[in-house]
Amino acid sequence: MANAWKREKPSLFSTLPRFLLLLLVPSALIILLISRYSLPTSTTVSTPSKPYIAISQAETLTNPNSPIRPFDCLSSPQASPVFASLVEGVKTPFLYSLADFGNLPDKPHKNIARMLKGKRFRRPDISATVQEVLEGRIGGGGGGGGGGVVVDIGANVGMATFAAAVMGFKVLAFEPVFENLQRICDGVYLNRVGGLVAVFEAAASDRLGNITFHKLVGRLDNSAVSATGAKLAFKSNEEVAMEVKTVPLDDVLPDGERVVLIKIDVQGWEYHALRGASKLLSRKAEDAPYLIYEEDERLLQASNSSTEEIRGFLNSVGYHHCTKHGTDAHCTKK
Repeated sequence: MANAWKREKPSLFSTLPRFLLLLLVPSALIILLISRYSLPTSTTVSTPSKPYIAISQAETLTNPNSPIRPFDCLSSPQASPVFASLVEGVKTPFLYSLADFGNLPDKPHKNIARMLKGKRFRRPDISATVQEVLEGRIGGGGGGGGGGVVVDIGANVGMATFAAAVMGFKVLAFEPVFENLQRICDGVYLNRVGGLVAVFEAAASDRLGNITFHKLVGRLDNSAVSATGAKLAFKSNEEVAMEVKTVPLDDVLPDGERVVLIKIDVQGWEYHALRGASKLLSRKAEDAPYLIYEEDERLLQASNSSTEEIRGFLNSVGYHHCTKHGTDAHCTKK
């Protein structure tokens, strides 16, 4: 087969003197380097990095006719300092950022003290509960992302929100306290869940409007609509009255969106938040969400409602099975 090969004509480079080749090769490399680092390319686009909430992403989790739009984390000023850490003892780990620091430097928040000892944040009970419920409700849930929507009413700094989001669930979170919203924005970035979380600067209620809300300085997690409820356990803390928006969940949730879990912890305002979700809670059993809400009779009475009133409402929309877990009630239609 050796005779099958044909003699090729000499190439241009083979006919050039060797010294010219030595000049051409370095020159070509220099031109390539200049074009690579100096000239703009059509494929390079400056976009926000994925972990942040982009309004366009959050809008997809919201009813187009919603009277309130998602909170814009990108436009919100960054809170400082930031104390954030992973949470211990949950199957799918996540981080959250503290809003209350305690009395620095003498009596820091217990989780800051844990950080200084090289420990993770103490596990919030609600975080473990949310992950356990979602694992049982959605087969193979842990991080699979095929689960539907979780609603977190009274989100605080996102201890339930991020427990669900890191498992791949979309989350609608409602939180009226600005300092807490800033920490939720921290958590959205730290957990890289910008495309999964939409947070609303509002209190979920049974009507659209405004209401006086009572923020408890140093215990933002105990802020409440009722001034009595806010200070029930922390009478010495300063209370600050503020106006916040109220919105029914039914007005925000996209039609037909599959909701698998609602968690409500609003310091006695649970009855009003539930009534604002009447349409969602009236779905057939196979489409109805698992419900967790705080059922503290003292807090409910401070907001002129009661356990009996809530249970009566839940019965009217088909939730006949409720069990008590500490101060929380877990309800289903099955």
